[in-house]
Amino acid sequence: MIPQARVEAAIELLDQIIQAVRDEGSAADRLISQYFKTRRYAGSKDRAAIRSLVYRAIREIGDCPINGRAAMIQLAQNDAELALLFDGSMRAPAPISDKEFAEAAKISQKNTSLLPAWLAEKMAASDIDTAEQNALLGRAPLDIRFNPHLTDIDTVLAAFPEGQVISGLPYAVRLPEGTKVDQSPLWKSGAIEIQDAGSQWASSICQAQSGMKVIDLCAGAGGKSLALASDMLANNNAAKLDLIACDTDRNRLSRLQPRAERAKLPPIEQRLLNPKQEEKALGDLAHQADLVLIDAPCSGSGTWRRNPEARWRLNPTRLQRVIDTQSHLLDVASQLVRPNGYLVYVVCSVLDDEGANQITAFLNRHPDWTVENPDIQAGCLRGDGRRFTVLQDKSDGFFVSRLRYIGR
Repeated sequence: MIPQARVEAAIELLDQIIQAVRDEGSAADRLISQYFKTRRYAGSKDRAAIRSLVYRAIREIGDCPINGRAAMIQLAQNDAELALLFDGSMRAPAPISDKEFAEAAKISQKNTSLLPAWLAEKMAASDIDTAEQNALLGRAPLDIRFNPHLTDIDTVLAAFPEGQVISGLPYAVRLPEGTKVDQSPLWKSGAIEIQDAGSQWASSICQAQSGMKVIDLCAGAGGKSLALASDMLANNNAAKLDLIACDTDRNRLSRLQPRAERAKLPPIEQRLLNPKQEEKALGDLAHQADLVLIDAPCSGSGTWRRNPEARWRLNPTRLQRVIDTQSHLLDVASQLVRPNGYLVYVVCSVLDDEGANQITAFLNRHPDWTVENPDIQAGCLRGDGRRFTVLQDKSDGFFVSRLRYIGR
């Protein structure tokens, strides 16, 4: 493909992504994959160049553009080589008019942040400065977690000599970008999983142990469930885990068991929940759990490095929707924990509305709970929890709070 055709393809893809943002449709990576499946003529270099253009636009433009052409023109303002590719030749985008350039300049002057204005204000109110905001749209590292019941750190480092141990996380190793993890024998044997350091910190704060009854209330595809299971087996190769993974999404939850089997873990009980009716499926577990983990639905602001167009999808209404869901799930979980048991609340967000403010509100509603956050060497105290940020902790952004039930 000629360079002009690559720009035109990026415009077509951005049109699809922007429409999906408005319709709450498929994520960008899925749309890109589908696009190339029907365009076999695009070679590997073409696909890489087009993908780079698309994600450059997504990362560098704060407010969602009106269409793909507008997005590419915004980039072309400060990229003379890109602007020259709008030459109107065969398979090339039409030349940029003076009106289009003027409109792009007007938008750029108005939007100086990489975030929509309302969201930048939320970040500032949560003490997330501009440097941290911009870091949320950088490149994410590649971290793995190894299963101690299947391998050890020496074996992992022998397989990945360029890997670096992440201080404070006993099973975490950071690998160079582009490492072919899925081609490693350790991956194929189930000995390692890809998992960001922030997620591993959140799981470690749970302090799951053998003999506990543990409920993962929002298990999704099971990443943290697998980490909890690994901790529960670390000193006890039991044939059974008292671990229950729950979610409202059947498709996501269905991915857990194959992953558990690959990791050579005992069976993990699964329960499919109906939104707002979780108590019906969990009634037999009332005040039975030693630990309940809530990895709650959230804005995902802490993981925008992996899914940068998610910030285009977020608006005040959608944010309030997830805040309400988080509050509801905290109340549901509070009914599952036994006296002196623990509830760990996690969101992959750096916004106080989803983190510190949620826990303050929960404690006001439930005075029979207290905060017991462990003293660890990562994150900073934020209200009644710990917040992890990209620049400070070299991980995704997270908020985690560990609470203990002191009622009877």
